[in-house]
Amino acid sequence: MKFVGVDPATKTGIVILDEQGKVVYENELKGEGAKIKGGITTEQLVSLENQFYKIIKPEDEICIEQPAMGTQMGVTTGMIHGGLRTMIFRKGLVYWDVNPAWTKKYVKVTGFVLENGKKRRFKDNEKKKAMKDAVLEHFGYTHKSDNVVDAYIIARIALNLYLMREYKPLLDTNTYQVEVLESILNKVE
Repeated sequence: MKFVGVDPATKTGIVILDEQGKVVYENELKGEGAKIKGGITTEQLVSLENQFYKIIKPEDEICIEQPAMGTQMGVTTGMIHGGLRTMIFRKGLVYWDVNPAWTKKYVKVTGFVLENGKKRRFKDNEKKKAMKDAVLEHFGYTHKSDNVVDAYIIARIALNLYLMREYKPLLDTNTYQVEVLESILNKVE
């Protein structure tokens, strides 16, 4: 049994873990074909879907991140998210949706930084750096792609959801991590 984390985007992060939490696959998938500025062509979308379809296997436990609220490229996001979910369905598999806020919470990233005694939202790439730093601190994992780093968190969620459902000891036991797992199982947003 393998545990798949998916961070859908034009550059889709995929991480697959074994039952001990070891990485057996990590990659950033990108659809091949004609390009358009600010979106994805049908040719690229089908290529991305086909790559993903070849990777997932029967009995995989899959978690896929939901689209972020207010995403700038709504149509492209919808096409990618829908296409990957369709590939999961075609394989006869099911998946758990992971809210982007839960991905951050799982590694204790709030989206804010303390500056001069006041909280302010992250700017530019601060959130991506905070996520990379938090994943390195929590799990000792790093990757050059932000999408793969997020997919790693999502794969850990998939593995721990399985362990929780099977009443087995969790690998990730911080209170905030258990809260995320319970929220997903109980579909609380």
